[in-house]
Amino acid sequence: MNPATGEVLRGFECAGEDAVCAAVSRARAAQEAWAAIGVRKRIEVLREFQRRVHERKSELAEAITREAGKPVAEALTTEVLVVLDATRFLIDNAYRLLRDEPLPHGNLATKLKSGRLVREPYGVVGIISPWNYPFSIPATETMAALVAGNAVVLKPSEFTSLVALELKSLLHSAGVPEDIFQVVVGNGTTGAALIHSQIDKLVFTGSVATGKHIAAAAAERLLPVVLELGGKDPMLVLDDADVDAASSAAVWGAFVNAGQTCLSVERCYVHRSVYEPFLKACVEKTKKLTVTDGLDHNSDVGPLIHQGQLKLVEEHVEDAKARGARVLAGGLRFPEVGANFYHPTVLADVTHEMRIMREETFGPVLPVMAFDSDDEAVRLANDSEFGLAASVFTRDSARGERLARRIQAGTVMVNDVVSCFGISEAPHGGVKSSGLGRAHGRFGLDEMVRLKYVDVDLIPGIKKVWWYGYGMNFSRQMEGFLDMQFARDLGMRLRGALRAIGVVVRKKL
Repeated sequence: MNPATGEVLRGFECAGEDAVCAAVSRARAAQEAWAAIGVRKRIEVLREFQRRVHERKSELAEAITREAGKPVAEALTTEVLVVLDATRFLIDNAYRLLRDEPLPHGNLATKLKSGRLVREPYGVVGIISPWNYPFSIPATETMAALVAGNAVVLKPSEFTSLVALELKSLLHSAGVPEDIFQVVVGNGTTGAALIHSQIDKLVFTGSVATGKHIAAAAAERLLPVVLELGGKDPMLVLDDADVDAASSAAVWGAFVNAGQTCLSVERCYVHRSVYEPFLKACVEKTKKLTVTDGLDHNSDVGPLIHQGQLKLVEEHVEDAKARGARVLAGGLRFPEVGANFYHPTVLADVTHEMRIMREETFGPVLPVMAFDSDDEAVRLANDSEFGLAASVFTRDSARGERLARRIQAGTVMVNDVVSCFGISEAPHGGVKSSGLGRAHGRFGLDEMVRLKYVDVDLIPGIKKVWWYGYGMNFSRQMEGFLDMQFARDLGMRLRGALRAIGVVVRKKL
């Protein structure tokens, strides 16, 4: 459905267990040939995919807006641009990052060996993607899996299935074989079927609760997983921050995609010396935002995805009000625009006893709390089960970096918010309940391969000294060898070398 208008865009039958297992079987049968064509040919397919995405950028953005609700401008910047640049990263770097890597040996006992690290595809990668970024999240994960030689079976959110089918069409037309990338449309039952199918790895983006269930199910057969789960990202505004810049960042960071972003500013901590000026600036900027259908090019904030999400936001705001928070802007539904719209909301004087500061809200709300010292700000930022991202605003970059190193999060930005997701080289993922593993860049590509070490002995006809045939002489020889390599005293090292090479050569079994 279009969340702005309620228009039904298309109906689907949910893929059942048989359909999901059949898709995985087809993917497995096709994967070996896909891996065999080599990285360079797969990169050329991605190059064609990039060309087609760029060619259809406006059409894609409008399709994303119709199904996910966000303004077209955000669909272009946070979805299409992210995918184009992630493709650029893989085109430029995948061959280098995936090729065999020589592994030098430092141990003298193994100097007559040659070692290599080999990166091999898992086989079939299952991806379960969310509705809030229905193009950029599954596309970036899929491309990394594909260029590494895997086949992919994608289960998109039931709220944004059409965008996933657009992705499928683009990849197939670019040269990805039909069985190598498949989309299975359905609800949670379809996702569960994918988890229990014979996939070789699972990449999931979604809630903490679902992520824990997936981790438990995966543990039964040691299925490797990447879990990108919730966030409750803190923003710290220090006493020396530029209030105008920081307030603009907070307003955008809290309300982009109507706050339905795992990297949203969901907790804002402001030094007491700039607390009131900061609040005033945030309220003024919030009241200037245009809230309407994302297809209107004047739109700043679109709808929430559905009524369930709107009710959750409403509950969090009402709980905060009941516990003493001040509503400085918003705090209400916006029914005259549409059923799923909520006024962008600024809350002051929040505390950690409120749900708005403990649970993921995923809506257009900016809760602001004062602090008195850097140590207190870090303590408040870390007082959360989540650890996806955070931000620090200060005129002193070195001070900001010092605090960033103390904050428990997968990413900490100094003087910016949210944008780390669009940096293709940077890993994306969290700590604590925010998940396991990483997407994007080198480390996201590493998630799509098994690492194998291959060791080749350079003199295959010689029996090794450490094989059977021990005895007292061998023990003394080994003691000398250890002294030769690791003793701190130079004389002991020289005596060790003589013992290591001067004993009677033993006949090995």
